[in-house]
Amino acid sequence: KTGNKKKKFSKIERLKQLQEEEEKRLKEEEEARVKSEKEELARLEIEQIEKEKWQQLEAKDLGRKNEELEELYLLENCFSEAEKMRREQRLHSQWMHYIQCDGCPDPSVAQEINTFISLWKEEKNETFEEVIAKSKLVLYLIDRLKLILLETPSHDLQEKSIVQYQGSIVELRELLHLKFNIATELLLRQASTLADLDTGNMEKVIRDENITLYIWANLKKNPRHRSIKCNEIQIGFEIPRILASSDIALRLLHTRYDHVTPLRPVPIILNDHTPLESPSVQDEVSVEQSAISKELQEEYKQPENESNLVQEEETKSEEQDDDTVGVHASFVEEEPESTKQDLEMKILNERVPTAQLSLLENAPERLRAFEDEEVDICQFSTLGGVYHLDILELPPQCKPMKGWMIMEILQDGLQKFVYPPATTEDLETENVFPPIEVMLEVHENVIFFENPLVARWDAEGKHWKTDGISNVVYKSEERIITFNLDTLGPVTLIQDAHINMPYQSWELRPLDENKVLLTVTTVFAEIQIQIKEGLCMLASLNVGDKKPLSILEGKWMTPIYFIITLQEAGLNIFPTEYSHFYVATNCKVPLVEMKAYRQMAVLSSAFAFGWSKWNMQCGSEKVIFKVSECLTKEQECIQDPTWTLLMFSGNRAQRLKIDEDSEAFSEALKEETEFHSTLYHMIKDFASQEAMAKTKGPDNQFIDSVCHMLLCIRIFSYS
Repeated sequence: KTGNKKKKFSKIERLKQLQEEEEKRLKEEEEARVKSEKEELARLEIEQIEKEKWQQLEAKDLGRKNEELEELYLLENCFSEAEKMRREQRLHSQWMHYIQCDGCPDPSVAQEINTFISLWKEEKNETFEEVIAKSKLVLYLIDRLKLILLETPSHDLQEKSIVQYQGSIVELRELLHLKFNIATELLLRQASTLADLDTGNMEKVIRDENITLYIWANLKKNPRHRSIKCNEIQIGFEIPRILASSDIALRLLHTRYDHVTPLRPVPIILNDHTPLESPSVQDEVSVEQSAISKELQEEYKQPENESNLVQEEETKSEEQDDDTVGVHASFVEEEPESTKQDLEMKILNERVPTAQLSLLENAPERLRAFEDEEVDICQFSTLGGVYHLDILELPPQCKPMKGWMIMEILQDGLQKFVYPPATTEDLETENVFPPIEVMLEVHENVIFFENPLVARWDAEGKHWKTDGISNVVYKSEERIITFNLDTLGPVTLIQDAHINMPYQSWELRPLDENKVLLTVTTVFAEIQIQIKEGLCMLASLNVGDKKPLSILEGKWMTPIYFIITLQEAGLNIFPTEYSHFYVATNCKVPLVEMKAYRQMAVLSSAFAFGWSKWNMQCGSEKVIFKVSECLTKEQECIQDPTWTLLMFSGNRAQRLKIDEDSEAFSEALKEETEFHSTLYHMIKDFASQEAMAKTKGPDNQFIDSVCHMLLCIRIFSYS
């Protein structure tokens, strides 16, 4: 009985305990539900407050948007004014050339350049020194034609003119090389009179700042004399026995320029800045532009009471510059009854030179498929010029006879010695006709960040190839490269054109009135560029343990010539339309990128801008960067300024709550701040009056040059 009672009591206790636990669980669930409801209500209330606050900010931004765009449009008139100035300078330069009558042809005039070419073709028996002297003028004319193609805006450059200029460049290149061959033949005819007393062979070196000629004539034909080395310059050959016993001459013509690589086609740009790549590409771009146009039309509708003011401004701007045809005008043609102001499109429609715009247009597909061992000229660039290596047949030597010099002139002119012979297909070519060892001196004004690659010119395929070259050894300290060639021909040194991309960081800082310093840091170098009115200069170059290019530092050049000079020196930080195939980029929408660069250029005289790591996290439709007010002079530059983080989408600028040290990315708006339609007015919210006043004083050409350099380097997409 006692045991039964204990069991009964224990069951009752367990049931009671279970009941208490169930009641406790229900109570906790109820408390959690009530708490959750309260938290949800609080969250919804906060969201509602934030939403109302955001709507108020949007309404406030929309109310002042027209006024801000009008002010920005007036500020960005500097770009059209700078282009007018460049056009006047081009016309003035043509006029000054016309009235000087110095005998130098105008390369842009077909009649003058054709006359120059015809007259030079008729000149006979020019010595190598005379050809070198004339080559300076020819190289100047070629450079002028290249600059015309790059500097002239697309609407001023017709397709007919592009074909004419490129044709003149090719013709001048070919004629100059032909003249070098004729002068070489004339020199080799006199080889016996110029023979060295010790060796009995002829050795000659002629050089200037653009060309180096080394020629060796095998007069003695000693089969044991197989090592050829020049004492004046670091050039050498190790030739096989069959060449050492033949009537040949070895020629090295080193040109600091590259007249071998074919010219890249210049894109034809329509009035709407659409490149004519191919029908399919053209359709894609036109569809994209029409979509953008439709979106912008719907977004920037203006009240009727403001339409008259806008029409007056449009009429005034058209009277000031007849060549500036806005995208807004095309909208008016489509909808005559429309009263849209669309100041945004007027801002973006400033005529941008072809060279700038093409850098923002990503090509949708590669040029073509490349063969094995063929060098992709979009990925690699030739540096240090071209080494024309030739084995020449020694022409008949002149002979003295009764006070006269008798010379046999061959009708076919200078002939190349074929090595190895074309009829040796069944023989073991490597044993009978071994490769020729070549030693060359690398140009001192070129930087190789990695060991250079050697490429040879394929005359049949019209491209550079890397086959037929072996045992390449590069001595960076002595700047000497040695390699073996199966057969001699034009060779060059190549380097990856994108070796300095993507950039590690960048900074744009004002130095003085109308002068800024742009610093681009790459994996291998820190490049500092000073920019002022229409000119750029390499201020500093830090390449670690490598020898810097002191010859380039401190020289002011026009932006396009400066870009070409840096590229030819191996300092390529200027992407092309195909660079995104070879670099892991952070590509931004071109429209957003262009707006950001233009407004940064307008503000660059009083504010410093810098790279932000969050630019990689914000997507392709936005850019993020740091900004800091900077009113100090060049000597008083602040080392650690106070940075503000901004995000810009082309239509809206805002301050971010996060900073560079935050753990996670967020687009949250900074407390007690607003957003604006332009960077200019966003920065105006927290900048001093002195700084904003300083932004209205810079020279138009200065602002245009800063924008041009930012467009060419593309710091937002390639950092």
